[in-house]
Amino acid sequence: MFRLVTNFQPEGDQPSAIRKLVAGIHKEQKEQVLLGATGTGKTFTMANIIQETQKPTLILVHNKTLAMQIYQEMQGFFPHNKVEYYVSYFDYYQPEAYKPASDMYIGKKVQRNASIAKMRLKTLNSLVTDRHVIVVASVAAIYGCFNPISYRKVVIHLEEGQKIDKNLLREKLLLLGYKKDKKISPGSYQIKEDEDYVGEEGEELAKILVRIERELTEQKENFYQEGKFLEAERLEKRVQEDLFNLREMGFCPGIENYSRYFDGRNPDETPFVLLDYFPENFLTIIDESHITIPQVKAMYNTDRRRKETLVKYGFRLPSALDNRPLSQEEFFDKINYSLYVSATPGNFELEKVNYQPVEQIIRPTGLLDPQIEVRTTRNQIADIMDEIREKSSRGEKVLIYALTIVMSEDIASFLQERNIRVVYLHSRLEIFERYQAITSLRRGVYDVIVGINLLKEGIDLPEVSLVCILDADKPGFLRDTRSLIQIIGRASRNRNGKVILYADGITSNMQGAIEETNRRRQIQEAHNLHNNITPQTVEKPVKDIVLDPLIALLVEKAQKGEMAEKELEKLVKDLRRRMKRSTKEFKFDQAIAFRNALLDLEKVEGGNN
Repeated sequence: MFRLVTNFQPEGDQPSAIRKLVAGIHKEQKEQVLLGATGTGKTFTMANIIQETQKPTLILVHNKTLAMQIYQEMQGFFPHNKVEYYVSYFDYYQPEAYKPASDMYIGKKVQRNASIAKMRLKTLNSLVTDRHVIVVASVAAIYGCFNPISYRKVVIHLEEGQKIDKNLLREKLLLLGYKKDKKISPGSYQIKEDEDYVGEEGEELAKILVRIERELTEQKENFYQEGKFLEAERLEKRVQEDLFNLREMGFCPGIENYSRYFDGRNPDETPFVLLDYFPENFLTIIDESHITIPQVKAMYNTDRRRKETLVKYGFRLPSALDNRPLSQEEFFDKINYSLYVSATPGNFELEKVNYQPVEQIIRPTGLLDPQIEVRTTRNQIADIMDEIREKSSRGEKVLIYALTIVMSEDIASFLQERNIRVVYLHSRLEIFERYQAITSLRRGVYDVIVGINLLKEGIDLPEVSLVCILDADKPGFLRDTRSLIQIIGRASRNRNGKVILYADGITSNMQGAIEETNRRRQIQEAHNLHNNITPQTVEKPVKDIVLDPLIALLVEKAQKGEMAEKELEKLVKDLRRRMKRSTKEFKFDQAIAFRNALLDLEKVEGGNN
């Protein structure tokens, strides 16, 4: 069973929210919404719901960073249960595509992360061997994976001293994708007194190849009838090359495009995904639902359009269309109990509960929603500079939200010229550069970040006490009520939190955001007064998200003082070795991440001394 381990008790709105949501699940209420303000302890509420309902749980989030944060927190809450991490194992992914207008074919390029691949397999293993499992996943959960029925057949448990048939063991290892190799490495195996083995999997592959060849013949005939001779020739060449590789090696580049045949599915049949591994009546918690749900919908539509073009021009067989993520309808058909969690739930979720969400507004820390001021745009940059100097003198940080890339670059350059430690973020920057800038802000390298959409990072910034929103009165989704509330929430983890809206007038979007923020602030103030609570700024360790997830967990363990001295010394040596190796291999992003982790561990060592 699930066993929540914590020294804390639910406080503020948490007891009421937990009680209402658990009661809803027990009453077979399939869909519920938790409107949880920033910093109110939504993850702790989730953990208590899991404890009370005892349901296997999928926590779905919209990016890897948030997934890792929640994964680490859930591991702390449930140390005696299986808590797993399931995200895309690609550090870099460029999908196969074709642009007819310029006759440009773009080949698939990927960089896989072996550690995350192991964690994905560990997730599947936990789900097929245990009922009490919590999985924290990105939208990778809606993409195809192994047929769960076939996967369960090849799962094998080994113990030291156990007697087992070698051929049976070998067959299961082959079906799992392991290769016989003299050198032990991830994905390989050795069995003493080994002999070459050919089993039923060879016969099954031969049948699959026949079906692929049959589809190739049919599609070529279709192209000939339409007068598309170039497309027919292109398809013949590409598929025959794949068939040759499959016969000779049992593998080919882009093998996932034939997943329908390997899974034994019919055309247009829903692919197997992570959700198929969960038992019945599992709970799905959709975090930041106002972002995650639209993302689920977009994944299917984007994938479909890209592959339809590849099929139309003879780069792929029509069966490649069945190598796809779930559609939004298929996703909701597979889940049972749903809990949508967000500080600003979308209309889609709110309609499910007749716009009556369960609210969690009060923060156990006593922190108030930030004070909001509306100031004129005249001399706004000079005004912001005065605010930055005041905040930085106290070691506090500032976020500036601009509307365009050019504006953010110009503001950052202007401030740099005046010796203000500033960095800018926008979508053209590589993901590592974005995250590195954020962790550098927290470590004190910078005092200010200028950006456009700083919401998607999903990182708590308790050092930020001021948020400046430029062009707050402009129309568009970046300045609608929901976005403004989310941006304002960035200053809610610091007891000196303040937000300045620079505008020449107050729009209905601004008014809505101000009123909702003030409503939440008044609720918190009343709670603090009644319980004699003094607000305190949240304290959180700085984490490098480009670190191997397993190493990140060890670093956090050390920062919490939960690591023995010898174990700490061993971790420091390992990180130094990895940093030097990354530098030699010109992987400077990883090298910097290891360096930052070492700096954090030096503080731990200094504290121990």
